[in-house]
Amino acid sequence: MNEAAPIGVFDSGVGGLSVLAELRRELPHERFCYLADTAHLPYGSRSDEDIRQLTEAAAHWLHDRGCKALVVACNTASAYGLQHLRATFPSWPIVGLVPAVKPAALNTRSGVIGVMATPATLRGSKLQGSVAEWAAPRGVQVLLTTSPELVPLVERGEADSSDARALLRELLRPLAEAGADQLVLGCTHYPFLAGSIRREFKDQFTLVDSGSAVARQTARVLEERGALAPATSAQAAPVQFYVTGDPAAAQTMMSRLLGEAVTVQAAAVHPQLGSDSAKAAERRREWGMTDNTKETTTSGYVDTDQQAEITEGMQGATGDADANGLDPKADPQEKLAELEKNMQDIQK
Repeated sequence: MNEAAPIGVFDSGVGGLSVLAELRRELPHERFCYLADTAHLPYGSRSDEDIRQLTEAAAHWLHDRGCKALVVACNTASAYGLQHLRATFPSWPIVGLVPAVKPAALNTRSGVIGVMATPATLRGSKLQGSVAEWAAPRGVQVLLTTSPELVPLVERGEADSSDARALLRELLRPLAEAGADQLVLGCTHYPFLAGSIRREFKDQFTLVDSGSAVARQTARVLEERGALAPATSAQAAPVQFYVTGDPAAAQTMMSRLLGEAVTVQAAAVHPQLGSDSAKAAERRREWGMTDNTKETTTSGYVDTDQQAEITEGMQGATGDADANGLDPKADPQEKLAELEKNMQDIQK
């Protein structure tokens, strides 16, 4: 493995920049190649198969560019794509995310924690597995909340807007009233909403995300393989930024979020998507977002791989990401009600 090769980092949009920041702190001598699939975001309201296909296409693009490892800096893509990626690239180090239920459950004083994530992440079995492993044995109550509108707000640069604060009040007030003192940010876009959350709820919640744990795990994986960049290396351009959508729009937003000027280039990534992609495109238009690629239909594949999942630096067995049996096409509120029932059953 080429020690000087970059680490690939992938997200549906700018949310993964929160993970990239942690990676750069943990691994200051490494080069990074960041790919944002802005032409197809948000992933959280897409079908499970579309998410897998998008994740695989992005991984192939980064692998072909010679990246020595892959960090899937997207909770939704991790929930539905990691098992297939590890089967497709068995010798390539791949690190993903799971909502940080473990630290929230270990540190709660009230015995109530909240999880805010995308609809797709909430319906995945990985979150329910984390609840069963870390929250249920301690008698910790887990409350869920979701909205497909949060990611587009961040992508449009409106994380601190009045609209964002109003939506967060609606989503989080029931959790605060129920006594939740830990809030798991189950999407890499959500750390950019931290300011709005704190302005609305002061110190009600300790905000918890997986970024720093993923950075530490990435460092451990590379060290075990002898693939860390030499500490003496000095790179003129430690991060290359690519998007599948509009580079100019992404460049402005990424520079603002990172607090530094960046150059963003276009990436030609062509996934094969199912028929639900037309509905996703319509939702993008409703949220003021534009499509920049054509989506084609294919029958897709079934993900049956049972490899190990990395969770906050721990190893834990996983099963099929769709094992909960929820219909991804169902009404979001109906899905949330069914998910809450599942969580209650887990915690009995």
